[in-house]
Amino acid sequence: MNTPSIELRLWRQFVTLAEELHFGRAATRLHMTQPPLTQAIAHLEKLLGVRLFDRTKRSVHMTAAAQALLPQVLDMLSRAQALPDQARAAAAGEAGRLRLAFVSTAGFSLLPEWVRAFRQHHPLVQLELLEATGDMQLQAFGRHEIDAGVMLHSPGFAPVGLERRLIATEPLVLAMTEHHPLATTVTLRLEEVLKQPLVIFPRRILPSLYDAIFAMYHAAAQSPQVAQEAIQMQTIVNLVSAGLGVAWVPESVRQFRRPGVVYRAVAGTKGNRVPLCETSLVWPAGDAPPCVQRFMAFATPPLAQ
Repeated sequence: MNTPSIELRLWRQFVTLAEELHFGRAATRLHMTQPPLTQAIAHLEKLLGVRLFDRTKRSVHMTAAAQALLPQVLDMLSRAQALPDQARAAAAGEAGRLRLAFVSTAGFSLLPEWVRAFRQHHPLVQLELLEATGDMQLQAFGRHEIDAGVMLHSPGFAPVGLERRLIATEPLVLAMTEHHPLATTVTLRLEEVLKQPLVIFPRRILPSLYDAIFAMYHAAAQSPQVAQEAIQMQTIVNLVSAGLGVAWVPESVRQFRRPGVVYRAVAGTKGNRVPLCETSLVWPAGDAPPCVQRFMAFATPPLAQ
């Protein structure tokens, strides 16, 4: 049997009578007369199908059912009273939920400090983190599973249907095994490295940066010798340590210290420079949701904070 919905007004009247155990005093507190209160309690008992109060001419006592119900009703009324403040806090981005996806490179340097500061200043926002490549983030946006993402891309690239805010720009560096003949050189020349076997991410997960890297090879009349593809930057570096090839990685990946791997800057030529890469906070086109706007205050490069 479906129980009809019960107005909060009836529950407040029930609580007041439970506290006073006197219809006259309870009615006075509720700014009403006694007969309407008596009728309201009788109506509530009818809706519930249980007796809440035993009445005599001299006393009113709660039944066992009322005693069991009272703490839950008090909690419900307390939560209901808090709803307006919670709604205003959510509208201001001070409460609610923020579902944030991020690429692994952001986790090396940028994300931990952002998350720490954001949680400290906005403890009422439930921050849900999801590590995901760019292509997976686009799919998640399409399914409305995330509110914002931290993406890696080539300079100026903007995914279709997303707004973005630039967070950081950094150069690509070359990861190689410490036993590589070029590992002893602090800054390499581009022509020295373009014929080396390459470990790289698949184009589908980061097409703009993949194309920028391949364009650098083609500008030097070279074809990349792709030895292996891998999705995560940590995996790419691990494959480099196994001697499968060299890898172009964002400079922030230097913080991933894999034994046996070194990172080297590469000097481009006048007409062919090593690509830069950018990290951006992205969200669906239009105004950023309030929680995303709050997060923007913390999503800045470390040196800019």
